[in-house]
Amino acid sequence: MGAAAAEFFLNWHPSLPFIRIDRSLKSELHSHPLMASPTLLAGDMGGTKTLLALYDLEGETLIKRHQQRFVSADWSSLEPMLQAFVEERPKDVQAPTHGCIAVAGPVRNRQARITNLPWQLKEQDLAAAAGMQQLELVNDFGVLIYGLPHFGADQQVVLQEGNQDDGPLAILGAGTGLGMARGVRTSNGLMALSSEGGHREFAPRSDEEWQLACWLKQDLGVDRLSIERVVSGTGLGHIAHWLLQQPGAQSHPLRSVAEAWRRNMASDLPAQVSLAAEEGDPLMRHALDLWLSAYGSATGDLALQELCSGGLWVGGGTASKQRNGLQSPLFLEAMRDKGRFKDFISGLKVTAVIDQEAGLFSSACRARMLAESGGTLA
Repeated sequence: MGAAAAEFFLNWHPSLPFIRIDRSLKSELHSHPLMASPTLLAGDMGGTKTLLALYDLEGETLIKRHQQRFVSADWSSLEPMLQAFVEERPKDVQAPTHGCIAVAGPVRNRQARITNLPWQLKEQDLAAAAGMQQLELVNDFGVLIYGLPHFGADQQVVLQEGNQDDGPLAILGAGTGLGMARGVRTSNGLMALSSEGGHREFAPRSDEEWQLACWLKQDLGVDRLSIERVVSGTGLGHIAHWLLQQPGAQSHPLRSVAEAWRRNMASDLPAQVSLAAEEGDPLMRHALDLWLSAYGSATGDLALQELCSGGLWVGGGTASKQRNGLQSPLFLEAMRDKGRFKDFISGLKVTAVIDQEAGLFSSACRARMLAESGGTLA
């Protein structure tokens, strides 16, 4: 297949996941052993656990054939883990040829260092250890960009109906921190650009947010406050802790929990705050409302920064847990409240990613791109 045909093949239609435009290439592609039925390795790796999976294709659909969970600290490095995973795969699953692993940390020069682990990862060494043609490392939030056009109805829920075109895509997600990433379309398909936008300055919008920011700076012993100190799962804990220090909250049942959480983060205070809010606790309802409003504002700010006419997504570990809140007027009105650009924000399609294994699936989507490029994305 010529280079021009290969490039044309990669121009996918955004409304049809993995359906390629040039049908005339179908017979030629099926005669190619790699394109016919590649086995793909996908990974989602953190300092605590690592998920590895093997995918192949049924028609145009990615199907997971095998998955295994590893305790990261039980291994001296990722190479022997990969070797064991590939060698011990089910007999009816072919060895992978291409792969993508999402890692918790920045990737530079095809290398990554993992937070909380003394591992230095190199793409070339990992591919050799697994006997693969190509393996790519991608930031674990940025990798979601590759999955966005291909998530099914069971993996996402629409927060706001709107228009989408071929413009940039963007996603943010509150978890332990606040992840952000953008995607741009190129002749080789989507390109993901990771971001550390969660570390931008938090800008209070009200007297109450100003009081929260001043208190939180003092409590944390910092001179500047980043957005993720407020808009994250941890941030919900901080907001609740602040409200529980107010006069009249001394006897609240979560006050001692919040103080213990602040000392060592051992308890899951954010989850308890959400539960109490759902059960009608007025103070914790207020904490959750403050958090949702700040989250909505940060979402709108990202939309303005990226002018993401191709779509805006909300992900992260809290998306499925706070689904009702993300669909609430509180979140959506704060997102839209951007002055002269309110109409632009209101016209965007906004979607929440609720699949807990979205990172793994997105890694598989990127692995497929690598396989179909025939090495041109190397």
